[in-house]
Amino acid sequence: MTSLFTQFKLDLSRWYVRYAPGTLGKAGIVESYLNAGLRDHPRIRRARTRFGATFVTDTQDLIQRYIYLFGVWEPHLTRWLERRLRPGDVFVDVGANIGYYSLLASRLVGEKGAVVALEASPDFHRVLRKQVALNGCGNVRAVNAAISDREEMLTFILASSHNMGANSIVPYAGEAESTFEVAAQPLSDVLSADELARARVIKIDVEGAEGSVVRGLDPLLDQLRPDAELAIEVTPQRMLELGESAEELLDALRANGFHMYRLPNDYTASRYPAALRREAAVPVRWREPITEESELLFSRVDAEYLP
Repeated sequence: MTSLFTQFKLDLSRWYVRYAPGTLGKAGIVESYLNAGLRDHPRIRRARTRFGATFVTDTQDLIQRYIYLFGVWEPHLTRWLERRLRPGDVFVDVGANIGYYSLLASRLVGEKGAVVALEASPDFHRVLRKQVALNGCGNVRAVNAAISDREEMLTFILASSHNMGANSIVPYAGEAESTFEVAAQPLSDVLSADELARARVIKIDVEGAEGSVVRGLDPLLDQLRPDAELAIEVTPQRMLELGESAEELLDALRANGFHMYRLPNDYTASRYPAALRREAAVPVRWREPITEESELLFSRVDAEYLP
């Protein structure tokens, strides 16, 4: 049981990190105490994001803790999407988790736009639907499904409740926190013709299964609008454990006229306060092999930097 003093210390520290001006001492507070304290003494709290959405968060989970602590998750990708999406666009969120990006996109695309939020985990799908309802996002269609290149049943493994978004079909050698099975299908079976034709950004974050998602998407790529872009978290080691190749994924997108850009993505909690005060990172053209987990953007824009 968390003592009243510990609760007070966590609340005060979080207030300072989240709301006090400047960055003085914030990295040290986050690194030495606050991040681990919120993880090890979890609380359920409402938190408002920097883009104005309200989330009910469980701070034992990495993503939800960062939303509670900083009001943002992956600040560089967040800012990139804010520059991309406009009213009337469609955003496809493959691996929606609890809906951070789906709710961000919902506000950006407006009433005439749409968001398709695809989440494999039944638990996260339920949370996602609650967050959508809490924020009155009538333009979000939430679907409980895994995405692959064919219809199949997939078994997902959760290694730790400290990062519940790391549900993965990649085999896990240790003792799993939980497992679940869910039906998978290609994106072509989930998206309507209108959603596909209007899709401005397709985000894919599926913890190693990105190869099969892109294979299923491949026949649809020539149906996308000319300015459509993809944001894909590519995890070469996890892909390898599934018998997949990151290079094959990249080749498939290159063959369809997409150029690859890399966006910085640092999950170190103590670096968030400073990162939030810097200018948004500019995606840089990337021509080297992908050997580590990377946030990659794919665009038909052929340049050294993605504007």
